[in-house]
Amino acid sequence: MSAPRTDVEEVARVNTAFYEAMERGDFEELSTLWLAPMDIDGAEHTADPEDLEDAETTEATDRGTEVSCVHPGWPVLTGRGEVLRSYALIMANTEYIQFFLTDVHVSVISDTALVTCTENILSGGPAPEDSDELGPLVGQLVVATNVFRRTSDGWKLWSHHASPVLAESGEEETDDSPS
Repeated sequence: MSAPRTDVEEVARVNTAFYEAMERGDFEELSTLWLAPMDIDGAEHTADPEDLEDAETTEATDRGTEVSCVHPGWPVLTGRGEVLRSYALIMANTEYIQFFLTDVHVSVISDTALVTCTENILSGGPAPEDSDELGPLVGQLVVATNVFRRTSDGWKLWSHHASPVLAESGEEETDDSPS
């Protein structure tokens, strides 16, 4: 495969690397793909006013709110530490995961890039007791938005938001159906 030549190609490559790191359970690689405080000079961050009562808290909050993540069914996670802990938890509790990305769209404006895609996920839980086989495989359909920022080290993930796609029941609604 040839090296990416455009910003769109490079963002698509980094987006793919994010999902591949998850598939391999490579926490170190995944960590390098997320934006770090030193990646953006002069970035401004917001925080809950209650967290800004003293200078020590202000400094810690300002350093830690650059990134955000919403996993399906989870609350918003804010700050590099909290986001990376969530991935460590997911990796520690998922025996197998594979992403088939479809409907991938990449947009780049200046130093910010937006990727939308459908994550067709196949995952397996822990093996049943007294067995070397994977646990049951489960399929899930999720739509995701990934926001990247250009840094001196290349494109870094700034925000990941994933929401489950509700499966259609196949039943037609009637006038008696609740709306």
